[in-house]
Amino acid sequence: MFLITAAHADTAPVSSGGGFDIMSFLPIILIFGVFYFLILRPQQIKAKKHQQTLGGLRRGDRVVTNGGIIGTISKIVNEQEIQLEIDENVKVRFMRAMITDILSKNEPVASEPSKPKAPKKSKE
Repeated sequence: MFLITAAHADTAPVSSGGGFDIMSFLPIILIFGVFYFLILRPQQIKAKKHQQTLGGLRRGDRVVTNGGIIGTISKIVNEQEIQLEIDENVKVRFMRAMITDILSKNEPVASEPSKPKAPKKSKE
């Protein structure tokens, strides 16, 4: 009969296993960095711009909803709702967040006519 001895195929030194190797995590860190700069950051910038656009809505602005309806803002009901006039005597209430684009903005109406200011006196 043959006697089988222990195989010594693995001759690599055995590591202690307790060390931390930053190079093994570097690819994962790079993937998250690329993910942030290519996907998350542009999306945050776009959402912030959209919020600013929605905050600047006022009566008389011509807008497009996410359903493709084009109308003129006839009334701002509250912080979440607006009333659009989509045709003569046809008014519809929409959520403010459903506005996707502003086609034309009206200039703000001055509440009082502007009065000419007196010239400043210079000290001599």
